[in-house]
Amino acid sequence: MAKQSFRRTLIYLLIDILIVAVSFLFFIWLKPASKRIYLPTYFPPFVFFLFLWLAVSLAIDKYRLHKKQTLRDLLFPIMAGDFIIFSATIFLIVFFQQFQYSRMIVFGTMGLAFLLEVFFSYVYYYNRNLSRDAEHFDEFAQARINARAGLLEPGEVEKMLAERKAAELPPINQELIIRESGEEALQFIEKHIEAEYRRNLVISTTTPFNIQSQHEGVFEAIVNLRCINDFKRVNKFFEAVNSRIPVYGLYINCAITNEIRKQRIMRKYPPVLNGIYYFFHYVFMRIFPKLPVTKRFYFWITNGYNRAISKAETFGRLYSCGFELVEEQQIGDRLYFVARKIQEPAFDYHPTYGPLVRLKRVGKNGKTIYVYKMRTMHPYSEYLQDYVYKTSSLQDGGKFRSDFRVSTVGRIMRKLWIDELPMLVNMLRGDLKLVGIRPLSFQYFELYNEDLKVKRIKTRPGLIPPFYADMPKTLEEIQASEDTYLDAYFKSPFLTDWKYFWKALYNIVIRKARSN
Repeated sequence: MAKQSFRRTLIYLLIDILIVAVSFLFFIWLKPASKRIYLPTYFPPFVFFLFLWLAVSLAIDKYRLHKKQTLRDLLFPIMAGDFIIFSATIFLIVFFQQFQYSRMIVFGTMGLAFLLEVFFSYVYYYNRNLSRDAEHFDEFAQARINARAGLLEPGEVEKMLAERKAAELPPINQELIIRESGEEALQFIEKHIEAEYRRNLVISTTTPFNIQSQHEGVFEAIVNLRCINDFKRVNKFFEAVNSRIPVYGLYINCAITNEIRKQRIMRKYPPVLNGIYYFFHYVFMRIFPKLPVTKRFYFWITNGYNRAISKAETFGRLYSCGFELVEEQQIGDRLYFVARKIQEPAFDYHPTYGPLVRLKRVGKNGKTIYVYKMRTMHPYSEYLQDYVYKTSSLQDGGKFRSDFRVSTVGRIMRKLWIDELPMLVNMLRGDLKLVGIRPLSFQYFELYNEDLKVKRIKTRPGLIPPFYADMPKTLEEIQASEDTYLDAYFKSPFLTDWKYFWKALYNIVIRKARSN
């Protein structure tokens, strides 16, 4: 099998070389000048270009056809590789000032090679599928043909079907789980459920149909061995699982998180090349799905397969679909988790997913207001407030210590106050005032003492909270700071806000006070 895979890889590599060479010679032939002039001039840079083409293609595993199961598996490396080569070619031309080469030959060669690669990928994919369909002939259909031809006794086909049905009755055994996910994954699963217990469903699927087709009230736990990265609609899958297990029933699954994926890329490729590859991976897999302009293009290309998902988004989606996290464990390059059903799904049809988010906050008179901010946390992080509070301690300033929900870009934006700028819209709408208590989430609001809660809802929250004037460290000190501010504000609103504004401005500009 390995020998056959190597042979296919070698053939694909040779075909790729032939495609690039034919594309190059075609555009040399199109030029009106003599081929004797162009070939000697362009041959050395063409050899270098071919070397670059092969190096990038090998680095991104473009030639390993045995790993490519879908058409997108074939096309994505071609698109990613050609984009890297195109960018590198432009960079080299500009950096070394090599503007004398014909743009038609340089970019025409790349364009034609790309089209030929896509064409042959289509041909290969559909030819492979047709071959598989031809090779796969159901034994029972063949048995029926034999029966019609008089080669089998009457009733023998039905007997074979009955034997097959009886063979399907026993539950999934441990060997199948090991074969699919490994022995360590089996140990993690059996730590929480008995894999062979008939009331536990062990399945390997990416579609909610295979969950919804199960009868309600049958299973106490559902284990799915396929990663959630390949679910076209993650929440729909989680909701389907929720509908098929009772309250306190368990759901076990796994994910390849962004953190794990980055570590894998950095290990797999050599320095510099791994950084370049990760940059393009980050742009396409993590930025494109979040921008309205590129979102449709991203899902058209990937169909939701092999999506990038963070640990925070994974757990946030679980909580939004009525689960709570029981345990997590990284096994190999997968993060396995056990979740317990505690309620019905929230069915949030408007989750905060893009760069601008609307966060629920407690406003004046306890009314719910929606505060606009630039996203600094991973999607669905708002559902993890209680989980983070239970698993993390508060650091100086009242924020959670080691909050994994905050992204790397988000930490930078918080330091520079960029994330607060959209809140100016809330101030213009009258939800906030310039100086005032911090607008709190309902979960964080519940941590405050009752007397302060009553005082807080008597006034509007502010864009610049008393925190930046007093610089408290603990939650108790933050409450004391806000209590002092509110007492003074109720007596003299304008003078209190005036005094706190200048004190906060001094701490922000001179003492570099920042949000974490």
